[in-house]
Amino acid sequence: MSTDVRPSAPPVLTTSRPPAAKAPAAQPREGRRTVRRPSRLPGLLLTGLTKTVAIAVLLAAWEAAPQLDLVDPTFLPPFSEVVDAWFGLLDSGQLATNTQASLTRSLSGFGLAVAIGVPLGLLIGWYRPIANLLSPLLELFRNTAALALLPVFVLILGIGETSKISIVLYACIWPVLLNTISAVRTVDPTLLRLARSLNLSPFRLFQKVILPASVPTVFTGIRLAGAVSILVLVAAEMVGAKAGLGYLINASQFNFAIPQMYAGIVTISVIGVLFNQLLVALERHFTAWRAPVGS
Repeated sequence: MSTDVRPSAPPVLTTSRPPAAKAPAAQPREGRRTVRRPSRLPGLLLTGLTKTVAIAVLLAAWEAAPQLDLVDPTFLPPFSEVVDAWFGLLDSGQLATNTQASLTRSLSGFGLAVAIGVPLGLLIGWYRPIANLLSPLLELFRNTAALALLPVFVLILGIGETSKISIVLYACIWPVLLNTISAVRTVDPTLLRLARSLNLSPFRLFQKVILPASVPTVFTGIRLAGAVSILVLVAAEMVGAKAGLGYLINASQFNFAIPQMYAGIVTISVIGVLFNQLLVALERHFTAWRAPVGS
């Protein structure tokens, strides 16, 4: 009778694991330190206050100089008289009529300049053969002042709305066109090399790199054109116009209605400031990807 002697299994060594560390208890919300970014509100308030003080000092000096006989009140009336004349023009409807006429001409010429100048500038800046073809014409006409050509526009197009819109178009297209060409040609070469290393097609390169990088400089030209559109229009309205802020200023001068003349000048200044702020807001919207200066 045989007995099987089987080797016993080797003992299993067990190691005791240390107890898992407990997660630290959540601190109460009162004890947490929150890092807050410094608020920009004080800086914005200080900037706005500084600008307001500067304008207030200018208006106070304007009011005080005629009152103290530092200047002749006949030729520079106090600001309070100009304000009264402004409200008088507003009540009579003359201010609204002339402002509407000027804004219609100015915005029409400005809009056409942007619609033509931006695509043409992108084309000239991107394609060298087109730039070589059109460069002599650009150099010729951009050095010719718009007001010097005003008699030519009047002779060819008449004294109606077409000549005034055309002169605004001619004056506004050069800042837009030249800044757009410069924007395309001065794109960071590093961006172009990185884009070409990704084997982007020329169209995708233009769409993804050239256009976004050109927007800030293009908007600089657009803002310059916005200021030019108002200045040139006022000068054009002083010749052969029957409505508009330029006509109002000129007619007030001839009739020796000096407060009304200054009221028209103030209106033009306010419109220019508001128009520029609108363009600045649009620029910030389309360039929101840019890091702010000093960040």
